[in-house]
Amino acid sequence: MRSITVELGGRSYPIMIEDGILEQVGPAMARLGLAGRCTVVTNPTVGGLYAETVLRSMREGGLEPLVVEIPDGEEYKTLDVAATVYDRMIEARMERTSPVVALGGGVVGDLAGFVAATYLRGVPYVQVPTTLLAQVDSSVGGKTAVNHRLGKNLIGAFHQPAAVFIDPAALATLPRRDFRAGLAEVVKYGVIEDARFFEFLETNTDAILGAAPELESAIARSCEIKARIVSCDETEQGLRAVLNLGHTFGHAIETLAGYGEVRHGEAVAVGMVMAAALSVRLGLCDDGVAGRIRRLVGGLGLPVERPPLPAGSILDAMRVDKKVKAGRIRFVLVEDIGRVVIREVDDAELSDFLGH
Repeated sequence: MRSITVELGGRSYPIMIEDGILEQVGPAMARLGLAGRCTVVTNPTVGGLYAETVLRSMREGGLEPLVVEIPDGEEYKTLDVAATVYDRMIEARMERTSPVVALGGGVVGDLAGFVAATYLRGVPYVQVPTTLLAQVDSSVGGKTAVNHRLGKNLIGAFHQPAAVFIDPAALATLPRRDFRAGLAEVVKYGVIEDARFFEFLETNTDAILGAAPELESAIARSCEIKARIVSCDETEQGLRAVLNLGHTFGHAIETLAGYGEVRHGEAVAVGMVMAAALSVRLGLCDDGVAGRIRRLVGGLGLPVERPPLPAGSILDAMRVDKKVKAGRIRFVLVEDIGRVVIREVDDAELSDFLGH
């Protein structure tokens, strides 16, 4: 088993990575002091594949799980769907010590985490991510949220999990498109902090796509980088903002295309390529750096061209992004592989860039 710790003093928590760890969730929760009744939030697809294994493990650990299924898809990450989870928890008289367990991908994790952050002003929760994107990114760091029709993740809270249990074997049932989408966040870690990791991804593209042992190494390294950054800047006052590489363009693309039409990872992939191209345009890096990013993203089967969306609409969508400061849109831009910088870019520069 690989174990990584997010260091947050008394709220530190482990990220445990191992094939078959779904069968150990219950006893592991019990060792962390999580007991009694709990709420397991999942969706019909993941629930049908893995709920019974996790529920059996929980009962073995002395937990009494209530299963709440939510619809599958980004378009269901809403306050209305969160309200249905609250209803079930209130009906079951869940208490402040009753954990919420997120069993699923990013939508389940974000929504379940938001429910845990707000039910009775906050209850413990555990992440059991079953998609690659959730395993390497959204399950770690305590960002919880639901979407608004005008933007992604605009309603949310920081609420750290008590633990994250990652089972790479669960990726065997993940649709190929969703698997590739998760790789966008893996590439991001190499670009923002670790040139050697980026080179590892370039060298082992085929092995990673084939779910060879190199994939587990990529998952672990991604989690290590995110854990370090979150430990230094939990609520994104500075350093943590680098994790938004590709997300300013990406969230605009997701919003305009319609939630669920473009996968989050696909939008981030295009957003990274666009951010690298903008970096070249602003003189921050050369074409060779942007070219490497574009080639790796494309080599992993991810899109590299922005959808045919009007430049004005993209600008409008970015203006309601969480990263806007004093009316100026902030971007994570690339100086080199493994080194990024946060810059505000004015509308004139963006209009010029998007018009080309």
